Amino acid sequence: MIDAATTAPGAPRVERRQRLSAAALAVANQKVRAAYSPIVIAGVVRIVDLVLIATIGTALYLAYVARIDGFSWSYVAAILGMTVTTVMCFQAADIYQVQVFRGQLRQMTRMISSWAFVFLLFIGASFFLKLGGEISRLWLSSFFFVGLAGLIAFRLALRTLVRRWARDGRLDRRTIIVGSDENGEKLIHLLNAEPDSDLDILGVFDDRNDSRALDTCAGRPKLGKIDDIVEFARRTRIDLVLFAMPISAEMRILEMLKKLWVLPVDIRLSAHTNKLRFRPRSYSYVGKVPTLDVFEAPITDWDQVMKSLFDHVAGAIILLLLSPVMALVALAIKLDSPGPVLFRQKRFGFNNERIDVFKFRSLYHHQADPTAAKVVTKNDPRVTRVGKFIRKTSLDELPQLFNVVFKSNLSLVGPRPHAVQGKLNARLFDEAVDGYFARHRVKPGITGWAQINGWRGEIDNEEKIQKRVEFDLYYIENWSVLFDLYILFKTPLALLKTDNAY
Repeated sequence: MIDAATTAPGAPRVERRQRLSAAALAVANQKVRAAYSPIVIAGVVRIVDLVLIATIGTALYLAYVARIDGFSWSYVAAILGMTVTTVMCFQAADIYQVQVFRGQLRQMTRMISSWAFVFLLFIGASFFLKLGGEISRLWLSSFFFVGLAGLIAFRLALRTLVRRWARDGRLDRRTIIVGSDENGEKLIHLLNAEPDSDLDILGVFDDRNDSRALDTCAGRPKLGKIDDIVEFARRTRIDLVLFAMPISAEMRILEMLKKLWVLPVDIRLSAHTNKLRFRPRSYSYVGKVPTLDVFEAPITDWDQVMKSLFDHVAGAIILLLLSPVMALVALAIKLDSPGPVLFRQKRFGFNNERIDVFKFRSLYHHQADPTAAKVVTKNDPRVTRVGKFIRKTSLDELPQLFNVVFKSNLSLVGPRPHAVQGKLNARLFDEAVDGYFARHRVKPGITGWAQINGWRGEIDNEEKIQKRVEFDLYYIENWSVLFDLYILFKTPLALLKTDNAY
């Protein structure tokens, strides 16, 4: 049984949302699907090419040559060499780009010419090494034509997929411009001039209320002020924030960045108006527009894939191993006090999304606190007998493995998800600590860097919440799979220290 975290009349409000303009709400209310990483797509296509070519070459060899002449490792080496060379030639021909996947003629001509070049290279190498008599001409010609047919079929299917993803907006970088003036107009015109741009410019934001701030900038609406961007980015998917202001407006930019760095998005300064030019390597480019990177979204592309795989595979194994313990805890809770075994509590998730986190019930059912408006303290009368033990040992957190494996809104390792009504001296955590929401730039976790360093349990002074934020930000900036493994292995030792766990 599960206790739903519905808010009773008179209970603290869970949602604290800032008002947005009608134009911003119109954009934020549009249905937007999750984005697909072009880097991951290109990487997967490379892997498919490798597997497809090697499979065709090997299958043809086993079906014809090996049956007549017996097995030979030289053919295996030749197939692997040709496979790797083909992918390298495709890379040199620059066809591993999402924009190229969308087209047909450009993609096919480059692919066919590269494939033919590999076979000509192989034939030339065989001639000079005097191996021509040892290579089956039927196998080689079959490999060329069957392999080419397979590659063409795959590219046609890929083109259909990529075009569908493009229509669904999964390949767009949803972008907002900061600066609704002539600089903003110039930037938007430059971005729109790109023929294969993947940018979807949603609108502009500007704090100024005088004639310098345009209501529409190059046809894009002014959506609000800088303070509105944080709320706007939490209601809809934003991938890129691009400042159109010149670098000479240093103080204005710094004030704005202090508010925006907590978001899990790329933030760049456009250099299209700057008279001072840096070395080319100092810039990254959005189309042909030079930009200076300020903040990058953490754990993206292949890092995100690796972390997700780690969470689901390792999480499933841990859940299976701990299922007998969880069954015993559930039985003890049921025998100890009336009410459901599991409890759902509102917590902050990725990008401040409100999520339901599963826990074993440790309070008496009639005193449940789904928003954690009142912190559990030492000798709290609301805690049951079994609840005291499972809170001390953190066994009450084990059902969060369901969040990791099945709901995918938690990670095994990450910043701990605090309750949405978590407070310090009557102030909400985000009001007590500057930059608190920056810890929500990644998925929260069951355990984390702060927890294994002793910052777990009750938060009753400012140092405890500041240290948690400090350690969480360090984890975000230094994440790796090995770092996650280290934290997981250290977690059981950290649980032995129960001073702050009530």
